[in-house]
Amino acid sequence: MFKEMKRIGRTWLTLAMLTLVAHAAGAASASGPWEEPAAALAGQIADILGPGQARLAIRNISSIPPGEIPAIRNLLVQDLKARGVTISGAESASIVHITLSENSKRRLWVAEVGEGDQMQVAMVSLALEQPAQEPAAGKLLLRSETIFTAKEPVLAVLEVANDLAVLEPDVLVIDAPSANGWQQQKRVNAVQSSALSRDPRGVLMPAGGSGGFEAWLPGTRCTGNLSSAGDAKDWTVQCGPSDDPWTLAQAPGSPPPAQSGAASPSENQRATFKAFFNSARNYFTGVVSPSLGVDLPAFYSAALIPRAAGNAALLMDGIDGKVQLVENNALHPVAGARDWGSDFALLRSDCGSGAQIVASGSGEAASDSLRAYELPALEAVPASAPLAMDGTITAIWPAPDQKSVYAVVRTPANQYEVDRVSALCN
Repeated sequence: MFKEMKRIGRTWLTLAMLTLVAHAAGAASASGPWEEPAAALAGQIADILGPGQARLAIRNISSIPPGEIPAIRNLLVQDLKARGVTISGAESASIVHITLSENSKRRLWVAEVGEGDQMQVAMVSLALEQPAQEPAAGKLLLRSETIFTAKEPVLAVLEVANDLAVLEPDVLVIDAPSANGWQQQKRVNAVQSSALSRDPRGVLMPAGGSGGFEAWLPGTRCTGNLSSAGDAKDWTVQCGPSDDPWTLAQAPGSPPPAQSGAASPSENQRATFKAFFNSARNYFTGVVSPSLGVDLPAFYSAALIPRAAGNAALLMDGIDGKVQLVENNALHPVAGARDWGSDFALLRSDCGSGAQIVASGSGEAASDSLRAYELPALEAVPASAPLAMDGTITAIWPAPDQKSVYAVVRTPANQYEVDRVSALCN
């Protein structure tokens, strides 16, 4: 009897071990797709940090299901530990921010590794196993194409008369199309009335129906006018000191309306909506034209949103981080915008309500994203899946026809890309 009980016990023990092995194999299979990139990224992080402690934060803006993130985190923790880096909650530990993103072809995992005052970047790229998840029915899909690249910082561009006006922190460049891309035609030094800030801002707008443009830099206004003789083009660009308000919204070819004290600007008034810029502090003061009938706080970005009866409301991102809507002589907080960055722009598509806000992600991530939102009332409702960008977004503004928006992306190689972002209806 005793031998029989031992035999049964061994049988149950064997079955239990087989069950554990099967569970372990299943877990390994479930995390299989992530083992290689997790190990590669952990190796790069460990090479940067060396042995020690680190805090780990993961941000997922890809189509990877949320349920997969704990498995990815566990793999990273294990791989880092094997290389001498222990994940800890200690405030004194180094910080590792990991962003899981993707574009239409590949996934991109980016780690921002902070050690003291130093920040270094590690990244791995892997192919998509399947097409990125598209937004649910009734929503839209954002897509992007790169139209311009540069080694120097780019504040804004404008496609005008088949040429490209490019605004840099202290220079305005006119490029013309060529067989090898854009070729520089004219370069004008802008007159600066003050020293450049750490985060320079600039605006480029078409100049009504003249075929030219206007540009604003802190303390400076430039104008560009085109004269043609046959196929030859000649741009005249003039820059000088100015404390005039900057134009934030302008419809090409629209005559400037008379000043008005109306609380809700009309679609016609949208053509010349302006705001005063504080060059010393690098934000808009809150003084705007036409007046909206309420005192506005200082803000970084603003867009006029179409509302009922042909009116428009002002959406603004205050320097305090609060997104608010100015309508009917009052400021209203906007819910659902906590994940927004400081840049957004209006997109007039044929999808949904016909007008969406395209906003960048919050924080200065090495791999940023754009997402479209509807604003039916006082809550921002996602209208698209996030569109991963291969770098940090430094500026967003609408195209003159507002059928697309432009985004400046600073890449991990510290170059600058200008992407045109448009919408496809699902």
